[in-house]
Amino acid sequence: MLYGFIGRVSAATELKQALDISGQRTRLIADRVAKASLDGESGFAATLEAMDEGVEPPVIGEPAEPIDLESEMVALADEQLRFETTARLLQKAYQNIRLSLRDR
Repeated sequence: MLYGFIGRVSAATELKQALDISGQRTRLIADRVAKASLDGESGFAATLEAMDEGVEPPVIGEPAEPIDLESEMVALADEQLRFETTARLLQKAYQNIRLSLRDR
C-alpha cells in the first residue's frame, strides 16, 4: 500500500544512500590508517604474533603511496560530522512523515 511512498514525498531514500556511502568512506579511511601503521601490511595479526614471540615485527616494504596520518584523521573527523548530520536529517524526514500520516 505504501510501497515507494517515502521516496516520493521526502528525501529519505537519498539520505539513506548518503549514510551508506559515508559508512563506506569511513571504512576506507580506517583501512588506510591501519595499513599506514603497519607499513603496508593488510592486518595486525603479523605484528601481534611477532610481539608475542619477542621478535621485531615483519616489514614487507614501503606502501605504494606514503599515507599522511594527519590528513586521514582530518578526513575521518569530517566524515563523522557528515554522517551525524545526515543521520539527523534522516531522523527529521521520518519524523515529518510520521506527523503528516498522523494528521490525516
